[in-house]
Amino acid sequence: MDIRAITPDYAVSPQIEPSDLPAIKAAGYVTVIDNRPDGEIPPHLQADAMRAAAEALGLVFVVNPVIGGMLTMDNVAAQGAAIAASRGPVLAYCASGNRSSIVWALSQAGKRPVDELIALPARFGYQLEHLRPQIEALARSGS
Repeated sequence: MDIRAITPDYAVSPQIEPSDLPAIKAAGYVTVIDNRPDGEIPPHLQADAMRAAAEALGLVFVVNPVIGGMLTMDNVAAQGAAIAASRGPVLAYCASGNRSSIVWALSQAGKRPVDELIALPARFGYQLEHLRPQIEALARSGS
């Protein structure tokens, strides 16, 4: 497990295992967002298995699969809603943490400065500069 805190309340990680969930809870995370489509992973890591393990620990588990190269505005809205609804820190995961960073940055457009939405994930190697026009457009539209 490799948790990368983008902000004090939002972190991303490459794929986690059910056995990682107790440590995630102990680290203070209360919501886990699965941004990985089931078709990419073996059954023991798919959403139903992960949800059961997370909820058994009292964690909120949100499924928001982001298909590589096919991010939708529904994904952005769902990520933003899950973050807003969380009663504490959120951990989102995918294959590398990149998709979880991208969908976070887009969901936070207009809530944080664009430079910050690009710079915070860049500290962990997630390069989002190419998304600047989309983030700026979302910020202008108030989405």
